[in-house]
Amino acid sequence: MTSTTPTREALGLPIFKEHHQVSPAEIAIGVIIGRTSEFFDFFVYAIASVLVFPQLFFPFVDALTGTLWSFAIFSLAFIARPFGSLVFMAIDRAYGRGTKLTIALFMLGGSTAAIAFLPSYADAGTTSIWLLALLRLGQGFALGGTWDGLASLLALNAPEDKRGWYAMIPQLGAPFGLIVASLLFAFMVTSLSAADFLDWGWRYPFFVAFAINVVALFARLRIVVTAEFEHLFRTRDLQPVSVSSTIRTEWRTIVIGAFAPLASFALFHMVTVFPLSWVYLFTRETPTSFLLIEVVAAAFGVVAVVASGRLADAFGRRRLLGACAVGIAVFSGFAPQLLDAGTVGEIVFMVVGFVLLGLAFGQSSGVVASGFATEHRYTGSAFTSDLSWLLGAGFAPLAALLLSVNFGLIASGAYLLSGALATLIALWLNTELAGRK
Repeated sequence: MTSTTPTREALGLPIFKEHHQVSPAEIAIGVIIGRTSEFFDFFVYAIASVLVFPQLFFPFVDALTGTLWSFAIFSLAFIARPFGSLVFMAIDRAYGRGTKLTIALFMLGGSTAAIAFLPSYADAGTTSIWLLALLRLGQGFALGGTWDGLASLLALNAPEDKRGWYAMIPQLGAPFGLIVASLLFAFMVTSLSAADFLDWGWRYPFFVAFAINVVALFARLRIVVTAEFEHLFRTRDLQPVSVSSTIRTEWRTIVIGAFAPLASFALFHMVTVFPLSWVYLFTRETPTSFLLIEVVAAAFGVVAVVASGRLADAFGRRRLLGACAVGIAVFSGFAPQLLDAGTVGEIVFMVVGFVLLGLAFGQSSGVVASGFATEHRYTGSAFTSDLSWLLGAGFAPLAALLLSVNFGLIASGAYLLSGALATLIALWLNTELAGRK
């Protein structure tokens, strides 16, 4: 396909030689910046879904029902994300990766910032709820276009004996994003009165999210549109193709890839969004105290993500993911009850949960990406990631809260257990298919 991007010669820029080598460290910087900005957006909305939205948009129902409605709207982004990938892949093919990223990140940042201007239910009635749902859909749709291929490029350029180490680098964005978002909300809650926080204080993190998105956009564009990286994307077959053709030819790999990380993705919300809602609704713990517990636990998660790289290189990624799935299954059988055991119980639940999450989530991306044919690797990896988040994480806070309220905290472990079993089955099927090939 003919590119619409001006040549470097036409722009008067230097021509890079084909043998110029881009180091994995350069790719890693772009990956971490991009992922941290995306997860910061994610956690700003998630925290507000518990602390703000039930009171602001659902004051006509009790706090629990309002939180459940808030979590239902929270799920909309995960439903919209695959549709965003479908549209943005077409933009990528027609106008290039840089154009796609620019549109997607401005749409993501714009949707996030617009939430800060929403009127409350008291001011606009049900219109405010519909606007919140619409902007949440916009966030999810835009996230479908933020796939830049850098994570795949990083994995493909990693040394053979350090693939696990480089695979964990993109996953660091999740705990980093949570730490920043939690600290920002903790600061706003402690610095303002309850009335001021609900009136305007909660809006500030959404403005910060937009600013971070703009910085991340330019940082990523500075990498992905350079001649060296364009050359790498071409030579590594990281080019967009039709989503429909990818699904037709690679549906088995997509299905297995979508289910393989479900243990970690289910745990993802069980140690971030759900416990905040439970503690806020049913204990005397202050939001600030629990947000700080999340920060400390997320720091343990960072260490665990880094450790996952070493362990994966030493023992193999599939073995590590399988062992983590078993650990998560065991964790699901007793850990949720710790949230009713006071501060010490909450700390134990969060720290152990984040250690398990870091070890599993650190290697969850691209566990079966190598199974894609080279021409489908870029598109297939993006679409598989969308489905994984939808199936594993999209409805986790809603399901866990509903189960816990109706059947006790131990019942929320059933959601975790189902994710662990799905991971073990997917890893087994992937091994079987690889053996047949």
